[in-house]
Amino acid sequence: MIVTIDGPAGAGKSSAARRLARRLGFRFLDTGAMYRAVTLAGHRAGVDWDQPEQLAAVAASLVLDLSDSHISMNGEDVTAAIRTLEITTLTKHAADNQAVRRLLTDQQRAFAAGRDVVTEGRDQATVVFPQAECKIFLTAGEEERAKRRFLDLQARGEEVDLAEVLRKQRLRDKGDTERAYGGLAKASDSIEFLTDGLSPEEVVDRLAEIVQGVQAHSGIAAK
Repeated sequence: MIVTIDGPAGAGKSSAARRLARRLGFRFLDTGAMYRAVTLAGHRAGVDWDQPEQLAAVAASLVLDLSDSHISMNGEDVTAAIRTLEITTLTKHAADNQAVRRLLTDQQRAFAAGRDVVTEGRDQATVVFPQAECKIFLTAGEEERAKRRFLDLQARGEEVDLAEVLRKQRLRDKGDTERAYGGLAKASDSIEFLTDGLSPEEVVDRLAEIVQGVQAHSGIAAK
């Protein structure tokens, strides 16, 4: 069974999807980490961001390995390195690169083949796994999302300004929704879930209820 969780930046998709996967006994696919890793590799290689073929070549040379809580790039654990504000801001270059998106889409489908998976991103229900049995669109208010991101960055030791985080989030939202290929969009058969005011545990409880409801309705055996 494939469960997709799409939504805008700062909605809490990664943490919610990871916790949900553990609850269900599924594998977790953090597609955002894959784009961030490509971005980190491009940044280290000094690619010209205005020359998309350079980043595509870097992406093609990478071996990405994902576990439920870590990602390695050519054998190096880059779990923390990909979460800085700098890499977050630059990730649009990987996300807007069609060659990179095609490459990572193929890798994501290969990861999920024959497995029970919870996957999160922007285009999981619309592009990567349109056949997914359960599709969820996870969202939250603009200020709520910015506050979450601000607190997360602070917890990682970065000195950030909430207004700047909100400004960059708005730019990212604009880029995500206007992207011609693989942009953020709610699939027609996705279930929308607003997380404002809910604790992480309450979010996972509700997500689990949604998945279990789909399993019951579809006759899919629960774990």
